[in-house]
Amino acid sequence: MIVKSVLVRRFEPADRTRYQNAGALIAMASAMLAAVLFLPSSAGAAGASVGLGTAASYSVLGGQTVTNTGPTTLNANLGVSPGTAITGFPPGKAGGAIHAGDAAALQAKSDLVIAYNDAAGRAKTADIADDLVGRTLIAGVYKSTGPIRLSGTLTLDAQGDPSAVFIFQIPSTLITASASRVSMINGAQACHVFWQVGSSATLGTTSKFVGTIMALTSISVTTGTVVNGRALARNGQVSLDNNTFTSGRCDTTPPGTTPPPTTPPVTTPPVTTPPVTPTDTATDTASEQPGPQPHVSRGVTTGTTPTSPPTSTPTSTATVSRAVVVPRASSASTSTTARASSAVGLTSAGGNLANTGLSPMLKPLLGLGAVLSILGASLLLAGGRTRTAYCPRHSPIS
Repeated sequence: MIVKSVLVRRFEPADRTRYQNAGALIAMASAMLAAVLFLPSSAGAAGASVGLGTAASYSVLGGQTVTNTGPTTLNANLGVSPGTAITGFPPGKAGGAIHAGDAAALQAKSDLVIAYNDAAGRAKTADIADDLVGRTLIAGVYKSTGPIRLSGTLTLDAQGDPSAVFIFQIPSTLITASASRVSMINGAQACHVFWQVGSSATLGTTSKFVGTIMALTSISVTTGTVVNGRALARNGQVSLDNNTFTSGRCDTTPPGTTPPPTTPPVTTPPVTTPPVTPTDTATDTASEQPGPQPHVSRGVTTGTTPTSPPTSTPTSTATVSRAVVVPRASSASTSTTARASSAVGLTSAGGNLANTGLSPMLKPLLGLGAVLSILGASLLLAGGRTRTAYCPRHSPIS
């Protein structure tokens, strides 16, 4: 009679409590980490970009008239509605179609009204006043209570987020000085800059302006001004004078991303093989011994004698094991390992966030979430340790 000792894993109520507590901790840490991963960056302060609808296809859209002096160049559509008067084209040139009081212009005007109200209704991020010269602003909604001026350079910083949105709510007038400019850095894009003007806007001579102006009344773009954006007036006139408008599509590639180099295909010259003339040698081999029909083999010899590969004889090895394994609570152990692996996976995912466009200010929070996730995983593994005892069970083995 042989006595076997079987290893049995016991679970007690305290073990289950430790599992529950550790699971709660890791769930909390994972939730915090997920919140950091998906927390909106600075662009979230302004929310989504303002949808312009069909008005986005226009460089200039007026309410009553559009006038131009000199060789103004527009890279998109030109329109007016409900008015019908457009003068100065040519010599001005529109990169798209010209819509004077037609159905397309009417639809664009309707979309402009919706976009104007959207921008005006956004919750403010910060207050602005008077002159914006010398300021560097991150994404957000900036609201003034009076007219806004720009006598020099205003810098818009997207902080590495190409979708960063800048909205300026101006209840009266916007006036920029001659040679003033709006500069964009760290991925800021003109397609996400909006100026909601409650009266009229005037851009000074030879200035460089960025963004879409949505003015309730009129817009005056003076001599030599370059606009990377749009001039959209709801009710009044848009006047132009030897200007250049560009309004390209948004680029969704994060700043600093270099596309992979294109390697030209390598052309390999064909390999010329000299012809081989086989030597035909017919051989007849017959067996004259008594017995069955003699075997005759016919073949063509080309000078190459095939070699038969060596034959290997597989060896089979049988292993007999008398070990007895009693797995208890294997599903709980598997669940513990899976949850720990999940926590470690979440932690390692944070290492690749450098190219996601998150603000650098979120990095400390991301580090905190990773630490808590690791702590939760450690406690989960610690809680999974159970007491092990040897319980003698007697069974005969013949």
